Amino acid sequence: MYRVIVLYDEEPDTDSYAEHVEVCERVPNGVFRYGKVTGAPMGEPTHAYYAEWEFADKNAFDTAVRSDEFMATGKDAYKRGFPQPKVEFVELD
Repeated sequence: MYRVIVLYDEEPDTDSYAEHVEVCERVPNGVFRYGKVTGAPMGEPTHAYYAEWEFADKNAFDTAVRSDEFMATGKDAYKRGFPQPKVEFVELD
């Protein structure tokens, strides 16, 4: 299983992010999730907001991250002025 993890230091505007979710859900082969970061084991959390896509396997992941729909998510986030996120690719054991 593969994931794309997106971490925001600041929470995006709620209404604008709801519209952005529609763009994110068009990415093929994956399930999109998102939400507020609510805590950390010690002190305040480093990030305020979280999003991810989950893919069943490497082929589904590779197809998705090379797709026009995936590229459109970054363009849409930039156009909306969202805070610059940290993006990580994860392979689950």
